[in-house]
Order: sequence, then structure tokens, then C-alpha cells
Amino acid sequence: MTLVSCDKLPLVKKSKLKQLDTVVNFSSVDLSPSFPECNSIIEKQKKSDCFRRTIHQKIGMSMAKHELESVFDIDETIKVDLLVSAEGEIALQSIHNSDELKENLPELDSIIRLCISDLPKVLPATKRGIPVATQYQLPIKIRLEN
Repeated sequence: MTLVSCDKLPLVKKSKLKQLDTVVNFSSVDLSPSFPECNSIIEKQKKSDCFRRTIHQKIGMSMAKHELESVFDIDETIKVDLLVSAEGEIALQSIHNSDELKENLPELDSIIRLCISDLPKVLPATKRGIPVATQYQLPIKIRLEN
């Protein structure tokens, strides 16, 4: 006579469920990065909006300290790719602007790099309570009139 037991099958299914449960989708975060002035905001979208608004203000104030001059009128929006590390440090990844803007304002890239490096450390984004790196693309409007 042969006896067969099925007691082990549920354990295998449970362990597979646990493995699937540990797969994390890093394309979205539970909480976005946050400046200290945004920490009291609870709603996810409002907190993200506060981060974007605050980073724009800080970069704008920093850029206002520099005088940009051009012989041509300029009205262009550039895109700045940023990485917010899991440690909360903000780093510039790339700047997307036209060749015309690079030619007329060759110092612009250096000024943007300086403004980004002057940003304070932030609270990083989190996914399931774990700090994670996130990328942001910020538009910066450059308008100069003669």
C-alpha cells in the first residue's frame, strides 16, 4: 500500500505568493520627494505639486542672482532633467535647449548647474517605506528682451 500526502502543496503556494509580493514597481512612488516646507502636506498629489512649485521657486530665485544678456530677444523653455537620490541629494542629469540658445547664452548651462548644486537636501521619495531615487524633468522659461 502506498500513501501520498498533500500537506506540502499549500506551503509551496504560499512561498510563491510571498515572492511575488516582494516585487516592487519603481516606476511610481508612494511618496514624492519633499522639501521641509512640504512635509505637513498629506495628500500625494498636493505634496508632489508642492515639491515642484518649491524647486521652481528655489531655482528661479537662484537664477535671478545672475545677469543674462543677449543681443537677441529670447523666449524659450528649456528642459532640465534632475535625479533626486535615495539620500535626498538633487543632481543635474541633463539640460535640453536649442543650439540657438546655447550660442546666444553660452554661460546658461553653467548657471543652471550652479543653481542646481545650491539646492538643499530634500527628503527622498519612498516606495513601501524605503527611500528610492526619482527623476524629474523641470521646464525653465528663459525670456530676455532688449
